[in-house]
Amino acid sequence: MLGLPALSESMTNARWRICALLFFATTINYIDRQVFSLLAPELQKTIGWTESQYGYIITAFQAAYAIGLFLMGRVMDYLGTRKGYAIVISWWSVAAAAHALVSSTLGFGIARFCLGLGESGNFPAAIKTVADWFPRRERALATGIFNAGSNIGAVIAPLMVPWVALHYGWRGAFVATSFFSLIWLIFWVTYYRRPEDHTGVSPAELALIRQDPPDLGNAPTWSRIIGLRQTWAFVFAKVLTDPIWWFYLYWLPKFFYARFGLTLDKIGPPLVIVYLSADIGSVGGGWLSSKLIQRGWSVNRARKTTMLICALCVIPIVTVTQAANVWYAVTVLSLATAAHQGWSANAYTIVSDMFPRNAVGTVVGLGGAAGSLGGMALAASAGLILQYTGSYMPLFVMAGTFYLLAFGLVQLLAPKLEPVSIT
Repeated sequence: MLGLPALSESMTNARWRICALLFFATTINYIDRQVFSLLAPELQKTIGWTESQYGYIITAFQAAYAIGLFLMGRVMDYLGTRKGYAIVISWWSVAAAAHALVSSTLGFGIARFCLGLGESGNFPAAIKTVADWFPRRERALATGIFNAGSNIGAVIAPLMVPWVALHYGWRGAFVATSFFSLIWLIFWVTYYRRPEDHTGVSPAELALIRQDPPDLGNAPTWSRIIGLRQTWAFVFAKVLTDPIWWFYLYWLPKFFYARFGLTLDKIGPPLVIVYLSADIGSVGGGWLSSKLIQRGWSVNRARKTTMLICALCVIPIVTVTQAANVWYAVTVLSLATAAHQGWSANAYTIVSDMFPRNAVGTVVGLGGAAGSLGGMALAASAGLILQYTGSYMPLFVMAGTFYLLAFGLVQLLAPKLEPVSIT
């Protein structure tokens, strides 16, 4: 096959094992963060917070996530992902378990802030790892696969957390999920090395990984990165669409409870379907653009076509508040979450399409921080909208329209997705 080394018979697949580790880390990341939203209706009755106070607790997480992302990308570029990933997953595991120690609105706000700081390191580390371990033509698929962990985490959580909470109390649910991190940490520290230093990588696989032109020069400065139009294309792709995913994570259990009366013992199946669909979208979105590139499409055309399809598939979500039954709501929510994750897989990948490896963590961190700031604004707004109007309609209208706006800005700022020249 054109572009592949001749030693195909000795080709190893260490890069896909690395991708599996990224997948499991992202799964754990989302299990830990979803515990709170699943328990929110019960905690609201126990602790006594208002809708707006719930929004402020979510805002505390988003603020920490934004601060962390702004810094974590640079940290990962400096420390490397082996050491950096180990540090952040240890931090967020302790923070997740610490939720069991609090009993007030303020206490939950502090716990969520600490969790947000730790969890902010996941995506900069994972995207940088993909850039280090995969050639450009495989990156969207690899990103889609590890990003699917966010949905698996969102599936496992509603199956596990209600059972643990009903048998061992809500405090036990926060503690139980933190043990997964320790297992992952052992595998990561034991197995992960750079491709050039990894004993499981054959010369043929290393040649495939490094088939793209090498990066030249030192890591670019903050000011240089911020001054690039391509940076802002990714920033706008995140700031307009990340808040929608945060909204799904934190308000879907409350929406199902308010609209259809689904309590803790009944919420599992609808959420499982919604997030399994998101998994299909994540892998499918990454697969589609990668497949189009393999068929000879340009990187720009393949990524943009896939992102546009995803943006169009989100639109039916505006009808969800008028759903006559829960299964219509599940259907349109499933389509929307699948489309979001397909969009996200390609949005992350355009960073490694346009930027050298030594800048990927920084750019992903900046975009993620922008997305978290947008999530803060939406969380605070959602709490106030629901407290004073009781209607989810304005929120789902935003969810259905922001992707097309984001796509237009990406096209305006990065019309060809050309690699940047950083000197």
